[in-house]
Amino acid sequence: MTQVPANPVPPRAPRKNNSAVKFVFFFAIALALGATILLLRQDQGDWTPPPEARLQKNPVQLNESTAAGGEALYKARCANCHGESGNGNGEEAARYRPVPADLTNPRVGNQPDGELFWKITNGRRPMPSFRNKLSDEERWEVVIYLRTLSQNHSPNQPR
Repeated sequence: MTQVPANPVPPRAPRKNNSAVKFVFFFAIALALGATILLLRQDQGDWTPPPEARLQKNPVQLNESTAAGGEALYKARCANCHGESGNGNGEEAARYRPVPADLTNPRVGNQPDGELFWKITNGRRPMPSFRNKLSDEERWEVVIYLRTLSQNHSPNQPR
């Protein structure tokens, strides 16, 4: 008869304490989660321009050419999100949170030209900044066109 060893399984090496690795891992996850929440909250915060921006007057004169230029720019750069008629239901609108603004809303129409220009210039997630995408004159032309979308203002009433 062959003898069977008392312990057929070889002994295991003692386990190392991985608590430091676990701590670093969970700390990194918590840090990333905290940063994400902070960025999301920051992006949804107040979108109030500085007082000097609100007071800025549109230097571009309203005429047939600037209104048409603003409309063309709007359709090329803004309509995918804000919709052809400006009501916030463009083809891409469902992809974003917050959803694109309804530009026909009187709250938008009551904003001064300078405030609209500042918002177009600076953007706020998910809307990009147009500072480096459109010239100053082009952004002012978009403001002129936005006046035609507002239910409260005609394009002959710049603010």
